Formats: sequence, C-alpha cells, structure tokens
Amino acid sequence: MAKLREWLDERLQTREIKHALLDRKIPKGVGWLYTLGSVSLFIFTAQIVTGILLAMNYVPSPEHAYLSVKHVTDQIPMGSVMRGIHKWGASAMVIFVTLHMLRVYFMGAYKYPRELTWIVGVLIWLIVLGFGFTGYLLPWDQKGFWATVVGANIAEQAPYLGPWIAKLMRGGDQLGAVTLTRFYAIHVLILPASLGLLVAIHLFMVIRQGISAPPEREPRRPG
Repeated sequence: MAKLREWLDERLQTREIKHALLDRKIPKGVGWLYTLGSVSLFIFTAQIVTGILLAMNYVPSPEHAYLSVKHVTDQIPMGSVMRGIHKWGASAMVIFVTLHMLRVYFMGAYKYPRELTWIVGVLIWLIVLGFGFTGYLLPWDQKGFWATVVGANIAEQAPYLGPWIAKLMRGGDQLGAVTLTRFYAIHVLILPASLGLLVAIHLFMVIRQGISAPPEREPRRPG
C-alpha cells in the first residue's frame, strides 16, 4: 500500500489534494450549524443513487407511469424503501439547503470575499426547488397532476412571459404525454447536470477560500 500511495502521489500529487481537502484549518467557534452543507451534499448523493435505480424501472408515459411506480413499490425487492428514501430525501434536501442558506445569511458568510459562493448557492437552491416541482408530476397520480396544473396556471399569470412559460412547461395548452416526458427529461437530465456542475463550483470556492469564521460578538459597554 505504501508503494501504491507513492506511485499515485508521483503522478497525481495525492498528498496535496488530501492536504487541500482534509487538512484545512477550522476557524474558532465553528459548530454543528456548519454541517448543514455537508448534510445537503450527502442527501444529494443519496438522491442520485436512488434516482438511478428508480429510473431503471420507470416508464414516462401517461399509460404506464403510475403502474411503473406501483410496480417499483409493490413488486421490486426493497422498492418501497428505495422510493421512500427518494421521496422523503427530496423534502429533506429542500429543508437542509434552505437552512444552510439561512445560516450563511444570518452569520454574514455571504459578504466579501464570498459573494460568488453565495450566488452559486442561491442557484443551487433554485435548482433544488425545480427538482421538487418536476419530480412531483412523475408518479402521474391525482395529487401530482393537479399540483402541476396549479403551478402552470400560477406561472401563466406572470406579466409578458407568463403564457409562454406555461406553454413551455406543458408542451401545449393542456397537461399530457408531452408534459410528462418534458418533466422527466428535465428531472433526470438537465437539473442533475446543472446541479452537479454548480455543486462542484461551490465546493471549489469553499475549499479555495476556506470556511468563514463565525461573527464575533461585540463586548458590552458599561453604562
């Protein structure tokens, strides 16, 4: 193992990578609130794994979508567990990413020199919301169908671009096969690729700039 580590280090400088990732100094006062980003990353990884397994058994058509989801839940070994992790993990990811952003905001970690890290984080949050919206329709049940109808109608009320956005979402004037296929493609192709890229950029910035120190309390003045 020692020779293998030396061989890899000569070619990939693995010691420098380890030092950059694991041997960073932690500012004084960092506590459990600073783990919200890591928790979000762990949930994202679990969503990728369970999403791939679900996609292998899902059929994105109005005739078979609901039945394929029911097949996963009732027939495939551990299918209900896999779907449950993915379903509740989606909600957990929205919660933890939102809490992470609130922690960054209230501790002032979005200020100089981390403005770009904050902007990328906001984009990540928006994509996570997009995951929730597009994934809600995929089981093609009554709840997901009518929730998407409401969402498209809300988007349609936006000035100027609203009708165009709603038509783009639906793939026409009404929800149907095109809508389901479009949401599925966005959910499993566009959003994961976008989120993966933004997460990589976000992690690079955090590693490059280091963890922000908690704000210091000003001492009380007598009188």
